[in-house]
This record gives sequence, structure tokens and C-alpha cells, in this order.
Amino acid sequence: MKIIVDRNEKTPLYIQISDQIKTMIFDGSLVNGSKLPSERGLAEQLDIHRNTVVRAYTELRDQGLISSYQGQSYHVTYGTMYYGMVKKPVNWEALIKDEYISLESDFDELFNKTYESNIISFGGGLAARELYPREEIVDTFDRMLEQRKDKAYFYTPYQGDHDLRKEITSFMRTKGIMTKPANIQLFTENNQAMDFIMTLMLEPGDNVIVPEILSPDVYRTIQFAGGNLITVPMDEDGMIFDNIEALIQKTKPRFIYADSSFNNPTGVMLSLERRKLLLELSYKYRIPIIEEDEGSELCYDVPAIPSIKSMDTGNNVIYMYSFGLTMIPGAGMSFVIADTSVIRRMSEMISMKVVSLDWMQQMLLLEYMRNGMFYERLDGFRDIYKKKRDLMYSYMEEIINDTGTVCRKPMGGVYLWVKLPPGMNGKTLLSEMQQEGVTFIPGYVFHPEKHKGNGYIRLNYSYPTEEQIREGMVKLGEKIRQTLLKIQNKISY
Repeated sequence: MKIIVDRNEKTPLYIQISDQIKTMIFDGSLVNGSKLPSERGLAEQLDIHRNTVVRAYTELRDQGLISSYQGQSYHVTYGTMYYGMVKKPVNWEALIKDEYISLESDFDELFNKTYESNIISFGGGLAARELYPREEIVDTFDRMLEQRKDKAYFYTPYQGDHDLRKEITSFMRTKGIMTKPANIQLFTENNQAMDFIMTLMLEPGDNVIVPEILSPDVYRTIQFAGGNLITVPMDEDGMIFDNIEALIQKTKPRFIYADSSFNNPTGVMLSLERRKLLLELSYKYRIPIIEEDEGSELCYDVPAIPSIKSMDTGNNVIYMYSFGLTMIPGAGMSFVIADTSVIRRMSEMISMKVVSLDWMQQMLLLEYMRNGMFYERLDGFRDIYKKKRDLMYSYMEEIINDTGTVCRKPMGGVYLWVKLPPGMNGKTLLSEMQQEGVTFIPGYVFHPEKHKGNGYIRLNYSYPTEEQIREGMVKLGEKIRQTLLKIQNKISY
């Protein structure tokens, strides 16, 4: 089957392909039952993106001219007539942008498995369930409704409830950040806040400096906004800044992003010296810093380090914080502290895109902060997470001793970053562990360059129960030992 595509033509490539195949079908060159090349095969033959072939085949399939078996093997099957016309359903695949068709979904799918009752999930970064009893939550809701029975309590200002923003200013003072309610914008979660920041200030083609290993929620948001990622290597003290000034001069970044407290997924903390250096460079080159600091409450073995924002006398830092790891799972809130001009524009965007933020989550957080219960819970979260970390790491130490697996015990946060033995692949290991009812996140998901991180996995210990940690880590250890033995036997032969 010979197909020619002309990149200089205004007609989309997928239409050129589908039209030529359609012509071959109607002139008899392709008879009923003829097998078509695979998506990948035709893409390689024509030197085009596989998504273009998918769109072409979908167009032909929707016209009833071809059919597919399990979306892989395509055959010619003449369309049936309906009231004298060939059915022509909408080609939804053709309407979806390439970047969304190609979207890496492993992270989202594995995170969603956290909610499945029959799964031991080390994948999701969610708050522990133990510290907020159901009865207490019900009583809190009753008080909320009673207190606001004469108000339009299902709506809040676009910037977020004023009383809650006042409570957050008091909370921030305990962290050395002096701010005002006018400088705070509430969000549902940090990924929503990041999306608004990028939409508001990032132009397509702008560069953003980020750590080389980071949450996909961050780098995907930057990429979807048209930004280019400039990744910086990391060590046990966070991003390595030895040559950062030369990098800034060369790339002229719009932002520098810093996951300063217990980076997701590595668990490393950006050192105080590097925080100060980053702030100095921000002042020198007038580059905004986006600091994500939700892990700062979760220090177990070391004192908390002052945030970059707490040292920011020049107002160059956009500060993001989430209550996702210290509030009721699914009921956390997030906020941004920034210059009032930024906050004002964000609020205007909220009015257009969201209309109203989640009232109940705001009121629930306000009630817990106002009566002091939130602060009491912080100590409880630190105690529980430290205990779970120690439990998970005790099993990991056995795996390390038996297999040569590498894992540094984090001083805080909620993740273990595990380097598997040579020859072992995180994605393959995940596939095998899912059959055992255990999930985690393979390391490549946290690398914008997907060819990296194949030999790593991330384990979360905040959400699973202690019983689940014991059972899951035993299964994980057995699988790593078995896989390593197979690799060694294969090498010996």
C-alpha cells in the first residue's frame, strides 16, 4: 500500500492519509478484508507521528470503511448504509490535541488505585486517615452550619474566605512569613495554583528552571502552558547550584521552581545555603521564584529550615502551600502568597474559570484552625508519619542488605526514593507487583526526560495503614529478591 504525504499542503496529514486509503477502497485496490499496516508501522513508513495515523484510521473507521480488533489490527470492512447515507460519527480522536493524546497517564492511574479497597497502595501522597475521627468531623460540620445559618454560606469571595485567610496569616507567622490576607489566594490544591500561575505569567517558549526529578503535576503544567523545562541535577542537599548563574545568563528563565522541603519524590531538602544563594540570584537577575513548601511541617529528625519566602525581603517569591498532607484526606486546601497585583489577577481568573471555591473545605479548615485542633493534629501527623517511615524503612533495610538496593532514609516528608539493583526496571516490577495487589509509582514518571529513572521507584508511607505497610513491603522484598535471582542466573548462563 503506497501512500504519499505532502507537508507543504494545507490539508492535514491525517486527512491526506484517510483520503488516499478511501480511494484505494473504492477503486478496488483494497478489497473487503484487506489488512492495513499497524499504526506504528505506517507512522515509521511515512516518518510521521503515530497520533496522525490514529486520527486517519479513526476517520475511516467512523465512516464504516475499516474496523479494528482491540484497537491494534485494522482491516477493510465496507460501511453499511443507513437511510441511504453512510454513518459519519464525529471523529473525537481527531479533535483532541496531540499533547493530550500522548499524555503519560501512569501517574494518574496509579494514584487513583489508592482509593481501591483491595489494593495496598504505596503510590498516593495522601494524608493519614487515623487523626480525624468520623464523629468529630460530623460535629464540626454541625457547628459550621449552625454558626452560618443566616449567611449565604455556600459561596465565598473569589479570593477565598476572609476569616480563613486571616487564620492563614497567623499560621504563616509561626513559619517566619509576614503577610496579609490581601496577599493570599486560596485554591483547592497546589496543582491548581500552579496552573493559574503558569496561565497568568508564562509565555510559550519561556524557560523555567526546575529540579531534574519532580512531580509530574508540576512539569506537565509548565509544558502544557508552552514552557521549556531547564532541569538542574540534584544531590542530598537538593538542586546543585555550582553553575546555576551561568545557566541563568544563558537561558534567561521566566521562573525558578523550588520544591524546597522534602522534594517529591526524592525526599531531599534544599539546604539553607542553597536557599540563600537562590534568593540572591533572584534579586540579581530579577527572576521570580516559585517555592512549594507543603512538606515543611513534616520534619522528624532535623529542625525545620526557614523557607525561602521567610527570607524574601524583596517580594520576589511566589509561595505555595498545601494542607493536603495534614488535613482530612480529600478535604485539604491550598494557598498562594504573592504580590497583591498577582493575587488580584488570580482572583479575577477564579471568577471566570471556577466561579466559587469549595465552601465546605474552607469552612472545615477554618474551624480546625480557629479552635486550635489543626495545630494539635500537626504533632499527631508528625508522630504517625515518623512511625510509618521507620516501619517501612525497617523492611527496606532488609531488602537493601539482601539485594544491594539503595535507599536513603529521609529526614521527613512522606516518600522513600528507591534505587533498584542493576538490571531491574521499575515499570516491569510494578506490573508484577500489581498482580500481588501492591502498587507504587515507577521512577521514570518523575523525570521530564522519560528515558531516565527506569531503575527507581517511589513508595509512599503516609496513607497506607501499618498492617498494609508490613504486608506490602514483605511482598515487595520477595519480588525484588526473586527478580534479582533471575537476572543473576541469566547472566551466569
